[in-house]
Amino acid sequence: MIRSISGVLIFLVLLVNCTKEINNTSKAALKPLFRDPIHDGAADPVVLWNQEESKWFMFYTNRRANVEGLDGVTWVHGTRIGIAESSDGGVTWQYRDTCDIPLEDTHWAPEVIEYQGSYHMYLTYVPGIFKDWSHPRNIIHLTSKNLIKWKYESSLELASDKVIDACILRMPDGNWRMWYNNEKDRKSIYFADSEDLYHWEDKGKAVGDQSGEGPKVFQWKDKYWMVTDVWQGLALYQSDDLNSWKRIPGNLLEKPGIGKDDNVKGGHPDVVVNNGRAYLFYFTHPGRVDSIPNENRYEKRRSSIQVVELAYKDGLITCDRSKPVFINLKPSRP
Repeated sequence: MIRSISGVLIFLVLLVNCTKEINNTSKAALKPLFRDPIHDGAADPVVLWNQEESKWFMFYTNRRANVEGLDGVTWVHGTRIGIAESSDGGVTWQYRDTCDIPLEDTHWAPEVIEYQGSYHMYLTYVPGIFKDWSHPRNIIHLTSKNLIKWKYESSLELASDKVIDACILRMPDGNWRMWYNNEKDRKSIYFADSEDLYHWEDKGKAVGDQSGEGPKVFQWKDKYWMVTDVWQGLALYQSDDLNSWKRIPGNLLEKPGIGKDDNVKGGHPDVVVNNGRAYLFYFTHPGRVDSIPNENRYEKRRSSIQVVELAYKDGLITCDRSKPVFINLKPSRP
């Protein structure tokens, strides 16, 4: 009996040490996590496991922050979606390329998912390069086998001709739901449903208590959550059924963090739930502080991607940007 107990104790000690060793493989993410080397305007990140290459891909809107002589909001138009990649579980990211999409003009805010061996992108497409916001934009559907070269499938018929920022989640019944920003209705969050990812039926307003964009819906801790960019950090909502949403008081990322390029509010996020932990990827405009004059357009326009780990306690989600983020994303399987 004593030998048996000793053997169990030794096994438990070895198991604890093994668990500690696995956890210790996480390394602190860089801060900033990524800056685009071409235009220095990376924003609106979405992170996905590349099955074929066995690495993580980050897709992002790119703005022409470092290009001089662009008036109005021309600088946020005229670029393709950028790609960064990580081979170390999200600790470091390197620029890879831009997405090969058979439409010119302006590409914003991609949402990318994998389903049954194919990748689907729902992309905000702007048919031109404009100095102001008074022009149409819609959400288009593309597919790919390698996350680089994309095939145009369709333009979605949604609530208006000014819709942006798609987010996709599979419903408990196997169907799909898309949340997006309808700019013509006070920038409220609308939603649409699909059985096959190709045909979508608009269902109207999901959240309209305040204006916001860049919705991200995810499941974590047996609850559904939505974050939206309300330009003073991120509004947080909670739902039990993906139909009715309760606003949680306070905003995530409203207070500045510490570390390079994280000294301002954060915006337009993605959330990756991986191995039981949740990481929020977001972007900042670090030059938008009073100490930098408005005449310095490059510093005011440039942006950086950051990451923070979410915490859950007493039914609430919080995050602390002052803490180092130890991250080791595990491969996602279909």
